[in-house]
Amino acid sequence: MKQKLLLISNSTNFGEAYLGWPRDFISEFIKPTGVKRILFIPYAGVGLSPAGLSESFDVYEQRVNAVFKTLGYEIYSIHHEKDAVAAVNQAEAIAVGGGNTFHLVYLMHKMGIMDAIRNRVQQGIPYMGWSAGANVACPSLKTTNDMPIIEPESFNCLNLVPFQINPHYLDANPEGHGGETRQQRIEEFLIVNRDITVVGLREATLLWVENGQIHLKGARPMRVFNFMKEPVEYTPGTDIDFLLK
Repeated sequence: MKQKLLLISNSTNFGEAYLGWPRDFISEFIKPTGVKRILFIPYAGVGLSPAGLSESFDVYEQRVNAVFKTLGYEIYSIHHEKDAVAAVNQAEAIAVGGGNTFHLVYLMHKMGIMDAIRNRVQQGIPYMGWSAGANVACPSLKTTNDMPIIEPESFNCLNLVPFQINPHYLDANPEGHGGETRQQRIEEFLIVNRDITVVGLREATLLWVENGQIHLKGARPMRVFNFMKEPVEYTPGTDIDFLLK
């Protein structure tokens, strides 16, 4: 299996620099490939500028590029490209930023790049995504935490892994909040989607997929949910290859 994926729960921990905690992992992930220029998909970054979407995407590109330059890489954003599908087909690596998953998926379908990205990643180019960018590596966006601010053509996503990710997974609700817990929301999903596994990916953790294997890396365990089964915790370093089967 050629796929090389870095699926990151969150970009920034409280009180830290943007993309601070995963920087070493990103560098370790990309360095062996020899890639220097990475195509960036900013479509989840809706509200980064009051001037509009294009301006928000500009801000997002600059923010991510500032980090990647410190690591020795260059980011160039797909929203500047005249032909989005051609840009994907020519890319040496792809990074998908976080933000609103519904808007990300909406534009990925509208621009025709969902299939193009899947094909390129299955051919072996590196793919990394954080938050919404990790969500879209899954079969669908159905386990996102985001508000549906726009209706995509389909909820179907890249299907690069056979399970769902819930990024920013929280074990409990904030004090004084009477709504459902994240676990209850995932259990609702499983009642309707009984044959799929959900990974609750806590902040400061990521999943690294390469050579047909998957590894949990970071500071915390993850929680795995299946229909009518008790959730199971897995710590970094534990064998979790069953998720790819």
